[in-house]
Amino acid sequence: MGGPLILDRPAVEAARHRIKQHVHYTPVLTSKTLSQLASTPQSTEALVGTPHEGKTPAHPTIRLFFKCENYQRIGAFKSRGAFHALSRLSPEQLARGVVTHSSGNHAQALALAARTHGIKAYIVMPTISTPSKIAATKGYDAEVIFSGSTSQEREAVVDDVIKKTGATLVPPYDHPDIILGQGTMALELEEQVEEMVKADFSLSVHRNRGACRGDQAAVDDTIANGPASSDDHLDAVIAPLGGGGMLSGIATALHGTGTRVFGAEPSFQGADDGRRGLEANERITTVKTLTIADGLRTPVGVINWSIISDRSKVKGVFAVTEEQILSAMKLVIERMKVFVEPSAVVGLAVCLYDESFRKIVEEEGGQEGWDIGVILSGGNTTLEAISKMFATGEKHAERAEAKVGQDGQRVAENVAG
Repeated sequence: MGGPLILDRPAVEAARHRIKQHVHYTPVLTSKTLSQLASTPQSTEALVGTPHEGKTPAHPTIRLFFKCENYQRIGAFKSRGAFHALSRLSPEQLARGVVTHSSGNHAQALALAARTHGIKAYIVMPTISTPSKIAATKGYDAEVIFSGSTSQEREAVVDDVIKKTGATLVPPYDHPDIILGQGTMALELEEQVEEMVKADFSLSVHRNRGACRGDQAAVDDTIANGPASSDDHLDAVIAPLGGGGMLSGIATALHGTGTRVFGAEPSFQGADDGRRGLEANERITTVKTLTIADGLRTPVGVINWSIISDRSKVKGVFAVTEEQILSAMKLVIERMKVFVEPSAVVGLAVCLYDESFRKIVEEEGGQEGWDIGVILSGGNTTLEAISKMFATGEKHAERAEAKVGQDGQRVAENVAG
């Protein structure tokens, strides 16, 4: 793609300028309910079978700010990297088209970006890709070519396309152009949270100080002048980690700002390669998992690893179970009324259920606690898929659907909605 780029905050700012006309300025939402849940100690029963069994549960104070990339174009953050990558191609490269391999969100993002630029997109998708993501990719006029599910099989098909067409490869995550594009969400998030807190200081754990101690002067000063300079940034941002384009982009954007950056992964069948790699001090190159967080079934990329393994940029990576992912997803859908895919909620699941992370917040945040930005990375799933994830016994399902009363009776008459 384009010439060499330095991976730093000014480069992310430049990327933001390049893609601004093509991507949505996605909203940041808060939820008192979820912040209260995150600030409530887990039960001792929940810690049984974990390294924290028998210990006093952490009691952090947390305020959550959700960056809703599920409302981004194509329903996920990937549009940012795709549009930035194409903005860096020469006219000659654009004329030959672009190619990539992806199971879904990057596929759709590149297809949309290519259609916007009026060029051809060749998308290599494993046959295991969800039908909805295949259909959506085709809907953006891309030529979809199927492959096997291993990286070797996908890369062989991509190489064949390049030989035949001369198309330029736009990787899903392991490229500076992609990393910088994804990092633009962090610039938006920090400015949005600052504006929100200036408008309503009670949204922040730090803004509660004056109100809690009855110091009206402190409250009035905050309202008049906004946050104090030492507190005008998020304490932390946590984002899903798959290939690492988003997490490394966010870490690049926020490096030196005082905001800590963390990653979140599923643990199922070794999907937590980032966490395990950090423990072993080496990048894990192969991941074979069928976690429900299907957007996170890939190992961390080479360039991405160089950023994520730098403790000055990413403070840590944590992993959650399938059950914890589903629980977090249920909370977001039912309490926030926000439609998300499983991959999107791993960061929230860490805030709610990972005791090691919660201990860090408790110890470093003290009585005040932390304001945490949580990236909801996408919403590309279907009601059918969600219903299967949450499938339970027939009687319970019918009760949830309001077909059966609490007494077991199937009677309804003049029930107002």
